[in-house]
Amino acid sequence: MAKKKTLFECQACGFQSPRWMGKCTSCNQWDTMIELSSEQIKFLKESNSLSISTQQKAQPITQIQEDNITRFSSGSSELDLVLGGGIVPGSLTLIGGSPGIGKSTLLLKIAGNLARLEHKVLYVSGEESAGQIKLRANRLDANHDNLYLLSEINLSTIKDEINKTDYNFIVIDSIQTLYSEETPSAPGSVTQVRTITFELMRIAKSLHIPIFIIGHITKDGSIAGPRVLEHMVDTVLYFEGDSNSELRLLRGFKNRFGSTNEVGIFEMNASGLQDAKSMAGRFFNKDKLQSGSALTVIMEGSRPIIIEVQALVSESYGHPKRSSTGFDNNRLTMLLALLEKKLDLPLGTYDVFINVSGGIKINEPSADLAIIAAILSSYRDRELGAKSVFLGEVSLTGEIREVPMLSQRLREIQTQGFKKAIIPNKPMDDTKIKCFIANEVSKIVDWM
Repeated sequence: MAKKKTLFECQACGFQSPRWMGKCTSCNQWDTMIELSSEQIKFLKESNSLSISTQQKAQPITQIQEDNITRFSSGSSELDLVLGGGIVPGSLTLIGGSPGIGKSTLLLKIAGNLARLEHKVLYVSGEESAGQIKLRANRLDANHDNLYLLSEINLSTIKDEINKTDYNFIVIDSIQTLYSEETPSAPGSVTQVRTITFELMRIAKSLHIPIFIIGHITKDGSIAGPRVLEHMVDTVLYFEGDSNSELRLLRGFKNRFGSTNEVGIFEMNASGLQDAKSMAGRFFNKDKLQSGSALTVIMEGSRPIIIEVQALVSESYGHPKRSSTGFDNNRLTMLLALLEKKLDLPLGTYDVFINVSGGIKINEPSADLAIIAAILSSYRDRELGAKSVFLGEVSLTGEIREVPMLSQRLREIQTQGFKKAIIPNKPMDDTKIKCFIANEVSKIVDWM
């Protein structure tokens, strides 16, 4: 009698193994391996055999004709910026973010913008009824005859609707709620998500229709489902920001048609998610800075933003705490160790807390100098000048190194009316900003 073949699949990443394991060796998650039934194993073999493409003869790259990418505007300048200039026909885009951050609101607003421009748009929702979406559309001013709503989770029904009408744009909300009758597993499972994404990709490429997919995220902030989901789509976008704050950041993590350096900034108000008109003064108090506050300029893509970093240094009663919000905690520990080593500051007996105002996250080392200045200001209880900005990356040797795009940062400083800048090297372009050169951490102490 033939031995029964078993196959286990990780529900977090899609890794497959002939044996059960308590911990997945691919994603290191516990208790995620589930045994597949004989029908599921048969379906996987059939789908894998169908996905094998026919062999093609290799050609010299000089004989290959390049594709001409045409784009059209989404009606949102911020989204167009993140996408690299606009929506590409036939592209498959995945948008993730925490619950309530504004994913559905943004895409319904974009769907309304395109419908107003005479594009036929299909909005498929597996989580809300058409009546609920209608209520949101009233608030977003997205009521147009070219916007069609479909409350459905069956993939075959959705495909029939797409084949009946020539749509120019499709929104799927969300990928984890859909299911295919051909796949013997529950909605949201690894097999279902993988199969449905392959089918949506085939529809987008064959019919030349851009499709936007909303994806749920896990506790650690990554897209729920197999990692192959992010590899299959053309573009991956993530919403960032505090749901209690009015500002949202849309950051690109993958884009086959453009750069991932740009960031879109949106503002949540009574009429929905709107493009933020100006970032000037949103993340700092220009009039007066308390002790423990310092200003710096970070680059979000090609856009310079002036932010305020705050530090609180207090005497510790026990094990000293190091905590940061909006700044890498490991980098904070490194900077504190540097201050103890180079400046002989007894910070080992103090609690140190760092906060970046406005809920924004710092993802570059150019704010190191401002963090150190804020820590020194709080430690000495001495206010820094409200007209001064700190720019520089701090190395482990105590050296302050130059930052990229210094000219753009200084122009933004000048536009906002600042007078002084503490920087590691002399700027190449002429500026009205009075620049103080500090190439070592010890010089910051002398300057203060």
